[in-house]
Amino acid sequence: MAGGGFSLPKARPSGPPYFSRNQVANALHQVAVLLELQGANVFRVRSYQNASRMLGSLTEDLGELVATGRLLEMKGIGKGLGSALTQVIAEGLWPSDWVELHASTPEGMIEMLGIPGLGPKRIKLMNQELGVDSVASLKEAAEAGKIAPMKGFGEKSQARMLDGIELLARFRARRRLDVGLMYGEAFEARISQIPGVLKVQLAGSARRRKETIGDLDLVVGVDAEHHESVANAILSLPGIADIKGAGDSKISLILDTSIFEEGFTVGHIDPNVLDAIGGDDYEQLESGGTIDAQVRLVPPEVFPFTLAYFTGSKEHNIAMRQRAIDRGMRLNEFGLIPEAKAGDLKGMAAAQYSLPAVDEAEIYAHLDLPWVTPELREDTGEIKAAELQNLPDLITSANIRGAWHNHTTLSDGEASLEEMAETARKMGWNWLGIADHSPTLKIANGASADDLLAQGTTIQSYNAAWVKEGVDFRLFHGVESDILPGGKLDHPDDVLATLDYTVASVHAISKWRARDELENTEELIRCIDHPATTVLGHPTGRILQGRDGYEVDLFAVLEHMAEHNEEGRLKAVELNASPYRLDLDWRLCKHAKGLGVPVIINPDAHSVRGLADISYGVMAARKGWLEQGDVLNTLPAEELASRLV
Repeated sequence: MAGGGFSLPKARPSGPPYFSRNQVANALHQVAVLLELQGANVFRVRSYQNASRMLGSLTEDLGELVATGRLLEMKGIGKGLGSALTQVIAEGLWPSDWVELHASTPEGMIEMLGIPGLGPKRIKLMNQELGVDSVASLKEAAEAGKIAPMKGFGEKSQARMLDGIELLARFRARRRLDVGLMYGEAFEARISQIPGVLKVQLAGSARRRKETIGDLDLVVGVDAEHHESVANAILSLPGIADIKGAGDSKISLILDTSIFEEGFTVGHIDPNVLDAIGGDDYEQLESGGTIDAQVRLVPPEVFPFTLAYFTGSKEHNIAMRQRAIDRGMRLNEFGLIPEAKAGDLKGMAAAQYSLPAVDEAEIYAHLDLPWVTPELREDTGEIKAAELQNLPDLITSANIRGAWHNHTTLSDGEASLEEMAETARKMGWNWLGIADHSPTLKIANGASADDLLAQGTTIQSYNAAWVKEGVDFRLFHGVESDILPGGKLDHPDDVLATLDYTVASVHAISKWRARDELENTEELIRCIDHPATTVLGHPTGRILQGRDGYEVDLFAVLEHMAEHNEEGRLKAVELNASPYRLDLDWRLCKHAKGLGVPVIINPDAHSVRGLADISYGVMAARKGWLEQGDVLNTLPAEELASRLV
């Protein structure tokens, strides 16, 4: 098997057509690329490229096209290629030259194709002239300055390759929660429509709402008589780039973006964020991305146990297993089984003696615990809290009434003030905060003081009109101010005094990352002490899979904020809901809660679509043990306004 995701998938066991349209189109694309890497005739390469595009756009059944002979009549399918495709579709056998092509191409050269902007022609040239045959050897050559002198390359190309190598490494490590959920929910929806499927649910770190996930786990409940047909139907679904394995109860797949019925898009991204995650190169990687998925097919009576086991976390499962052991039982993916009855039996053989459970709640009840929501299953005190009947009543999206940190076209947003307000109203919110960037952040077209004041006048007029019309909605006027040297804010005090609130944020990340923890911590504390500072925005400046945050002692910062709140001065910490940030980290939310520091979940929306990112912030807040009373977003507008006085 060739590396870098290039491989010829295994045939489906259900008979012709042995491969899906997408699998065949993808295989043709791979062959075209591999031929180009090996310097094949350009016309031969083009024939495979054209055939891949043509098959990828077909809506007709491949098996029928082959059976009726119409495949051979299609434009762009010559006699040789038509014969090969007939063998593939009708017999489930890949042509021997395709197999040899995959086997004979160095895995490292295929891996290099994943670097944004690097195509097979350049890879072949670097291989011929410099012996580059892997990402590692390319990095070594680029760092030694050997790429730039080559004809048609240069210093910029060399630097771009190094950036691309770093981006590729980050991209392949894990995927952000929003991306994982997009794939997982799309796959779950498709499986749920298969006849014979009784239930299907996403498990793993995606169900626990971790900020990044490695792969997808789905559990499917199915009766024995439908097991084979359901398995075959899953293998036939669109969006499967490769089948890594298909056993009796586990199917391992690679999904690609064709799983999305309405196409895939990353949407509008804050320019600061886009720059940190790789710019256009990131969008290129994401649009052609894949994600691994494992599907486990189990009888309905086993489903709750398998779901709980593969939801995890490992640490939570260990704690639960020990609790079962203490009660003379074994807990695993097959059941909760009394040791006295199971004896030496294993797996499904032992599961016949399992205590019954129609859902996860009954498993917990058997172990004398209330059900623990998946977000909390990280072994961070949830078992003890459950024992004491003291689990938090977690915040939900239904509790959200508005959010403060949002941008309009006055700075770097793509929607007007009016469009943002109208969307918030349609979402059922009764207030919205606008906090456009301040002047120092030039990349974000930061608003001048005059423009900011003019925006405030407009907001006042809208609020007055809504009051007159009896509309239960209002706008809060704020600013997202850069934190300047000495903890100062990026507008004169008299301008800041006209605002409802100020979100103080770090954007000069390179400068802050060059300093030590103590200096950064002291700078944040000075900023918090500024009378106009209401919210500490995205507290560490991290971009998930883009950059680490700057060094800072957030425990000390939160403790200082707590002192202000105890004395009646509102100082809130932001949980930035952008799935690229999720900053404050959920691990620190519990600490803020314990100190009495209010949290405000902000989508940091730069478009009307971006307002919906509030949902990711709610997920992180729930994972951080936050309840309705811990979060400012749950307050009605009047009560929130009173907190600002």
